[in-house]
Amino acid sequence: MLEMVGSLTASPWIYALVVLSVLLDVFLPVLPSGVLVITAAAAAAAAGAAVGGAGAAVAGAGTRVAPPGPDILLLLLCAATASVLGDLAAYRLARRGGPRLDRAIARSRRLTKAQERLGLALSRGGGALVVIARFAPAGRSVVSLGAGAARREIRKFLPWSALAGLAWAGYSVGLGYFGAQWLGATWLGTAVSLVALFAAGGLAAYLIRRPRRTPATS
Repeated sequence: MLEMVGSLTASPWIYALVVLSVLLDVFLPVLPSGVLVITAAAAAAAAGAAVGGAGAAVAGAGTRVAPPGPDILLLLLCAATASVLGDLAAYRLARRGGPRLDRAIARSRRLTKAQERLGLALSRGGGALVVIARFAPAGRSVVSLGAGAARREIRKFLPWSALAGLAWAGYSVGLGYFGAQWLGATWLGTAVSLVALFAAGGLAAYLIRRPRRTPATS
């Protein structure tokens, strides 16, 4: 993965790869979209540092140095947009899936429970569950498919999906970029960023599975 991304960081294809990976991992959660975004962001930080050093070296000659790495803001926009589009694709697929998909979801305890919790959260005007699930392993898939299968209103689901995509993209890009700046663009910086990403996923999974406490009645 690192070698492949490294060879693409100087090419616009890195954005297409990020979009494709983030877009499809709602259906294939095994895709390492978070790893890819972090690695690309780390490459952007490394490229920026390299350009700064090269620019200082050739300043006297008046030579212009072109940035060889991806643009960090465009990378953030691509990751967030692809996340929302993937959520919408899963939502629409489940909403139009028909009885066969409904039976398949009904056989899954995880999806059934997600439908119940998501429905309750959205009916109360809150969708923090959508944002939290974006960080959990396969949580995005469960929530998006559950919302579509339960025929939740798109106007209630979409804003939370957009917030979730922006939060996840910002967190992932920030980890890769600032991790590379603080720890250097080495395997150590990338490894620490990935540990932080997986830690957020574990915390999100715990928050989703944690049983809710019902207030005591007198």
